[in-house]
Amino acid sequence: MFGNLGNLNLEDLEKAVSSMQEQAKKVEEENETKVFVGKSGGGMVEVTMNGKGEAVDLKIDSSLAGDVDSLQILIVAGINEALALVKENQKTDAMSMVSGLNPFKM
Repeated sequence: MFGNLGNLNLEDLEKAVSSMQEQAKKVEEENETKVFVGKSGGGMVEVTMNGKGEAVDLKIDSSLAGDVDSLQILIVAGINEALALVKENQKTDAMSMVSGLNPFKM
């Protein structure tokens, strides 16, 4: 089960961890500037989030001003779509960071 541990080079592991930390910091900084837009109601509601999952803008078509029920549904749908885009981006970033990490050299 742990047969590869004898080949573990601690110096390589430290380098890999350090590299991953640097890459994670860089990705976090880049995500602050990325923009993801979730739309609902055919674009009547647009929710904009940054790569950290923070809502940074909300646009609502003026025709929804008197329809509170529809407005609530469309805002929630827009938030969920934008958040799904942010999560997919975070997943992609995480996979790219760990794909190069192999501390168990054989």
